[in-house]
Amino acid sequence: MQDGGEVLLDGGEVLFLDGAGEVVLSIGRSDLSLQPLHPELFSSCWSSITMQPKLDNKIKFSDVYAIELLDKGPICGPWNTRTAIQGKKNIEMHRFVVHGITRTRKRPSPLVPCEYIFGHGDLKTCKIWFDRLMACINNEGDRPKNLMVFVHPLCGKGRGVKNWETVAPLFDRAKIKTKVIVTDRAGHAYDTLASLSDIELKALEGVVAVGGDGLFNEVLNGILSSRHKASYPPTPEGFGYFGSNGNCKEQAKNGLNCSIPIPDSVNTMFPGNSSKCDDHEPLLSTSQPTGLEIPSSNSSKEPCIGDKDHLVSFPNDWFRLGIIPSGSTDAIVLSTTGERDPVTSALLIILGRRMSLDIAQVVRWKSSPTAEVLPTVRYAASFAGYGFYGEVIRESENYRWMGPARYDFSGTMVFLKHRSYEAKVAFLESPNTNSLTESAEDDVTGAQPLRFRQKRPRKIICRTNCFVCKEASTSGQNSEDEIADSSRTICKNPKWVWSEGRFLSVGAAVISCRNERAPDGLVADAHLSDGFLHLLLIRDCPLPLYLWHLTQFTKKGLDPLSFKFVEHHKTPAFTFISSHDESVWNLDGEIFQACEVSVQACRGLVNLFASGPEV
Repeated sequence: MQDGGEVLLDGGEVLFLDGAGEVVLSIGRSDLSLQPLHPELFSSCWSSITMQPKLDNKIKFSDVYAIELLDKGPICGPWNTRTAIQGKKNIEMHRFVVHGITRTRKRPSPLVPCEYIFGHGDLKTCKIWFDRLMACINNEGDRPKNLMVFVHPLCGKGRGVKNWETVAPLFDRAKIKTKVIVTDRAGHAYDTLASLSDIELKALEGVVAVGGDGLFNEVLNGILSSRHKASYPPTPEGFGYFGSNGNCKEQAKNGLNCSIPIPDSVNTMFPGNSSKCDDHEPLLSTSQPTGLEIPSSNSSKEPCIGDKDHLVSFPNDWFRLGIIPSGSTDAIVLSTTGERDPVTSALLIILGRRMSLDIAQVVRWKSSPTAEVLPTVRYAASFAGYGFYGEVIRESENYRWMGPARYDFSGTMVFLKHRSYEAKVAFLESPNTNSLTESAEDDVTGAQPLRFRQKRPRKIICRTNCFVCKEASTSGQNSEDEIADSSRTICKNPKWVWSEGRFLSVGAAVISCRNERAPDGLVADAHLSDGFLHLLLIRDCPLPLYLWHLTQFTKKGLDPLSFKFVEHHKTPAFTFISSHDESVWNLDGEIFQACEVSVQACRGLVNLFASGPEV
């Protein structure tokens, strides 16, 4: 083994790779090339070390998250059976390390940090390589430099702080500045983000939530509360009748209400108990009702022209949100990355991965049938549900002393009560997609017709580089002005379809909502950024059939939406009306009391540090 490297005529240079021997190192346009000088030793020695990553001939710069200069130290030579018997020969060299990512052998697999330690006899040579590689990494311009991190100390049985301590060294190594805030009460993250000035927000490339779906929902609403300048969801003709004070009676053409711009000033979310655990199920919550109160009298207020240049608004191309999963089920992370692994999520953030995510804008017009009309805006990233979903939340509040077990207990109690709710639902029928099931209104008289309907269309699952999401993104967005209108997914001549009767539950899935109990999610073929909601109407049916329906979620490959008492509609917007006095909705596991709501999908409203699930 020599104590230095050799410069080759083709621009490569011979260095020592720790544990493998001499390699020719050269830089390409998008990768670092490794060519072994002694291939016969190279393959055997590297593959025999099970803890080492699979060594490729090229390391993509997009998969390198840090470069470090090390102190002078030992570089190990090739390892094989012969050298193990004779004793390994090490040599002191100047070193630098390339930190990259690899995958385990199972598929799908989480991302795993790996390192390639290179040695050379000359310190100056190592510094030159360090500078060259750093320049290449810095050219990966989509990577964050400044992040705000919220850590929930109680989520997932206290995993939040532990998980952040695990991944924090990765951010330090990548030279990412993080302002870490450990939340001490419900609404802490919301209040912090809602009160940030535009200058403070522009100093960040994103916000990371170390917690469950509940903390992410709080971050989402804090960011969007005064920065999403868009119209309210459309409503069908006649919906104004239910707004009894007349504020909603003005009708536009084609049966749409005149949309009302959201004002700048909103009240903060109601703070909750500081000791409350954010240990959310994907469809269950421990949080108190919260909302963004928007007075009707100010609903027409627009920011003055002089202020528009300084406003931070959504959607935009530069700001991203991240999640490091630490909750009970982490449905949003599983649906957007395919992995429930803190290290994988941290690496996706550090490497600057990007994908658009649809968000549901939920406007509560009335909290109860006798209440006054007061528009209240909330946002949900995964799911909005009524009936069974909301009742489980409310029931679980009575059994907080049981801990996480209260979810199963409350779910069982609500299931056995088998309550149904009278409601009216109107949804927009899009010309690009038909309802995925026919109406079940005439099929609820007997058990036999309720079982199954004819075979449903083939599912197209959302994955990395999903062509469905790309087509939706490129077909309707040509300028920032068009992007700013979150109702852009609504067709020009909409047709409203009404469905009324008694429902066990009404739900709208924004994404698939994968979790460990429902590996395919609530809607397996829901896409992350296609501008549609999946409206699920579960009509009243016999208890055994409802149980059969629910058990279909627990195994991969089944179709829980194939029953005739289940209506599945793909729609950009819907309206819900109930006369029930205590109507409760579930928004990403958060309680939201409302008897009249309008909901729309805001296509690509936020960007995530993610790239979509691979499987």
